[in-house]
Amino acid sequence: MRKGEGLGNKFLANIREVDAIIHVIRCFEDENILRDEGAINPVGDKEIIETELQLKDLESIDKKLVKMEKMVKSGDAKLKEEYDVLVRAKEHLSLGKNILSMDLSKEERDLLNSNFLLTGKPILYVANVEEAAMHTGNKYSKLLEEAAQKEGAELIVMSNHIEAQIAEFDDPEERQMFMDEYQMTEPALDRLIHSTYQLLNLSTYFTAGVQEVRAWTIGKGWKAPQAAGVIHSDFEKGFIKAEVISYEDFISYKSEAACRENGKLRIEGKEYIVKDGDVMHFRFNV
Repeated sequence: MRKGEGLGNKFLANIREVDAIIHVIRCFEDENILRDEGAINPVGDKEIIETELQLKDLESIDKKLVKMEKMVKSGDAKLKEEYDVLVRAKEHLSLGKNILSMDLSKEERDLLNSNFLLTGKPILYVANVEEAAMHTGNKYSKLLEEAAQKEGAELIVMSNHIEAQIAEFDDPEERQMFMDEYQMTEPALDRLIHSTYQLLNLSTYFTAGVQEVRAWTIGKGWKAPQAAGVIHSDFEKGFIKAEVISYEDFISYKSEAACRENGKLRIEGKEYIVKDGDVMHFRFNV
């Protein structure tokens, strides 16, 4: 296979700094949509993509090792450690394996991550199926799921055709009627977003004011001052306390005032670990 055949070299270079990779793979038959490679083969398509990523990583590592060869002789222990782990990574890739499957310490993985290697990024697979298989999957998505499970990755089944139609509705009621027709409780795209957040170990909290409601993305396990810093660094520096309402309480009582009246607003300090969906108001002084 030629380099760039699956994804293209320019594209591969452009995704080096992404946090995760989502593979959307065709898992449906349609004689009106031609496929140059012949019969539908989702596992084969997956392997083509993997090979492209591995080739790009090998290219990146080779360039880095050439640059490091002279410097590593200086006796710098940290540099030697990175050099050695890159050599191991090259050997691993040469066997047709992804960096993600290497047995590494946290320090070694951090060293490799600083090189933005593509096959070291977490992966999520999306099986794009026909309408009839959107709830159950089909023979192609099941083959892809088996392949994903072998590497410990998750697979989401969805019909991109249906998702595209859902996205076109501006009216929430019409959108819901359309989903009811297809027996959908939520768009598959929402499930994909939830799975992506889990993959990246992220969560969300909300700020709700008179003018706007905003969602803020943070890492799981972050404490209140860290979460406040996402809004502005001054919020973290001068953090005093956080007024917190759980998402369930806010939805149940429908307003901050009602939550306050019913004792559902809590005051939390610097050690509070923010929970997914918390509605928060920060008090600070700088």
